[in-house]
Amino acid sequence: MSNYIIELLQRYRGKGVLLDTNILLLYFVGAFNPEEIPRFKRTKMFTVEDHDTLVRILGYFEKIVTTPNILTEVSNLSGQLAERLKGDYFETFASGMTLFDEHYLSSANISAMQEFRRFGLTDAGIIHLVRGNCLVITDDFRLSQYLQKEGVDVLNFNHIRVFNWK
Repeated sequence: MSNYIIELLQRYRGKGVLLDTNILLLYFVGAFNPEEIPRFKRTKMFTVEDHDTLVRILGYFEKIVTTPNILTEVSNLSGQLAERLKGDYFETFASGMTLFDEHYLSSANISAMQEFRRFGLTDAGIIHLVRGNCLVITDDFRLSQYLQKEGVDVLNFNHIRVFNWK
């Protein structure tokens, strides 16, 4: 990994990391069964190696930050798994949620933010929550560009993935 990425991981080790929806979904699907990553339509753009990389990255942090909105999106997307997998998957999901530092942000407050009109509820909540508080990992180019422009430390997971391709 690049020195810049390592420096960010070290800087936010104690503060924490927030995973955007798709990255958190990758985490949970891989925790359930890594073989489902390329089979599930919502994670097939990732590889098992991507999941391994994510797990190694998360090992740097003392806490993983999330919001109810992110968890709701992950839950809704997870509902598209094959019916035969859902029971066991949601058991993994439920036990995994206990590991996170969940921060509630009122939807009324988020919707009053200027960013809500551009990004919607979940991403506007991320923007509001993370300023200086934690590192963001996302695969959403538009969100990562906006956060960088605003001076918020963010890693686009697609930039991290290239280290696996070498």
